[in-house]
Amino acid sequence: MHSRASQNRLSGSAFHSRISALLLAMLSTMAAIYVAGRLWQDAADRVYLIQELDNRSGQGESAISVDDTLKVIACREQQKQLSTLEMQLAAARQEGFVPKSLSKNEGAHSKKKLLAVIGIFTTFGRKKNRDAIRKAWMPSGAALKKLADEKGIVVRFVIGRSPNRGDSLDRQIDRENEQTNDFLVLDGQVEASEERPKKLKSFYIHAVENWDAEFYVKVNDDVYVNIDVLGATLTAYLNKPRVYIGCMKSGEVFSEPTHKWHEPDWWKFGDAKSYFTHASGELFAISRALAQFISINRSILRTYAHDDVSAGSWFIGLDVKHIDERKFCCSSWLPGAICTAV
Repeated sequence: MHSRASQNRLSGSAFHSRISALLLAMLSTMAAIYVAGRLWQDAADRVYLIQELDNRSGQGESAISVDDTLKVIACREQQKQLSTLEMQLAAARQEGFVPKSLSKNEGAHSKKKLLAVIGIFTTFGRKKNRDAIRKAWMPSGAALKKLADEKGIVVRFVIGRSPNRGDSLDRQIDRENEQTNDFLVLDGQVEASEERPKKLKSFYIHAVENWDAEFYVKVNDDVYVNIDVLGATLTAYLNKPRVYIGCMKSGEVFSEPTHKWHEPDWWKFGDAKSYFTHASGELFAISRALAQFISINRSILRTYAHDDVSAGSWFIGLDVKHIDERKFCCSSWLPGAICTAV
């Protein structure tokens, strides 16, 4: 009897051992299937995320075109306009649906599309030049606003800030602007001769973000401009979306550090040491598409020693129409000329 009981206990123990082994095998199989499934899902997620990252960052795609960048900026502008309308609607409800007048600050300019924004590049110690321009061709006070309202032309003196921020130079400009209200002060831009190419870029960035115009014009503060002729000339190019208008020229690249027009990057222009064709810096205009392109790509656009060369370099390789408009040649007076340098 004792022997038979022992055999029963042994067979029962073996049975339980087989069941435990089977359960362990089943659990191991399920765990393996689960882990494999998670690994597959994680791999699929990583592939999806990489594809999304590539799509959003543009990796593996061709360089974005001007037209594509304009679609992006148009989307952003619509979002901004929607946000502005929502805020205005909320304010109107609080005031019994009475329309609230538009702000007069530079962040809320007229919604009407302008023909041109003209930036007169000036610097410290040039007040006599500015006063001469105000007397000769740039309206003041109410007439300046009338020019924008009736002819769609905004004119501003463009200047940066002193390297010693807040010093007497900055204060003089601020006092002058309080009296004339005709400055575009680039707060983030240092005013210095070697900074002129960067100042030009800053002007386009600020102007295109604050004024919706067909053209953006750069002019020096020793140039007199016939605004009516300029407006008529620009109007003739309204049907061309990407135009670069000016007195086109080339010229020698000077590698000598002591030369007045020294170009530190002279070696980039080849053995002939000649600049590519670009508009003279006294006066030139670009269309809205090009100004937006500069604003969007501000961080990667290279500047050279001179602002006119820098502007010309930004449009090389783009589908841009270079227009050699001899009326923009300010150094030599021609019949029907737009400008003259003094």
